[in-house]
Amino acid sequence: MTTDEAVADTGTPPPAGLRERKKRRTRSALVRAALELFTRQGYERTTVDEIAEAVEVSQRTFFRYFTSKEDVAFASQEAAECHFFAALCGRPADEAPLAALRGAALDAWGSIGDSIEQMVSPELHIRMYRVIESTPSLLAVHLRRIAEMEERLAREIARREGLDIDADPRPRLVVAMFGGVIRVAGKLWGERGEEDEEEGGEGDSVVTLRDLTAFHLDYVGPSLAEQWDK
Repeated sequence: MTTDEAVADTGTPPPAGLRERKKRRTRSALVRAALELFTRQGYERTTVDEIAEAVEVSQRTFFRYFTSKEDVAFASQEAAECHFFAALCGRPADEAPLAALRGAALDAWGSIGDSIEQMVSPELHIRMYRVIESTPSLLAVHLRRIAEMEERLAREIARREGLDIDADPRPRLVVAMFGGVIRVAGKLWGERGEEDEEEGGEGDSVVTLRDLTAFHLDYVGPSLAEQWDK
């Protein structure tokens, strides 16, 4: 018997735990349906009605969970960002800022499946990342979200170091440098994945992105502090 049938038979709503699980299932189903449609037929050509229809719910139900089509497009990205920020907050207090950011990034990418698997598969998350990068309207939102996330990270670094972020430029500088490395690694990862798919492969994986991220972060110190070999 479904939850709805139980309500009809008893005339009373299900326990709060069941209601919350049902809400999570509906939200996850909407995210999966939306991202499948976005990656298959394009973000601009997909409507809210199509997303709702794919999950067999009303448009009204869709808007109970998401404010817009844009909101659902970034749902798995939001989960990954929250996972990364939590990883940073959990790093040892005596770690240097860049080491803490590096460790948080690698830990987050190493377990990203755990943070988003309730909504989408890592493969669908990766495909949606490419849609965002190639869709101008989504890319603009993505860049704004990056700026907001970097400010949040800088404030956490300042808190860890006991600094006034408005008086000391180092937290924002180290996060800006870190963000640049992440974007370089992400761009190369996306390009490699597209080339692999064109050749009949399955595209790059989260593991590959983690390895690329680690490789480029390891070059930060030598690139800034040492003379480059000709």
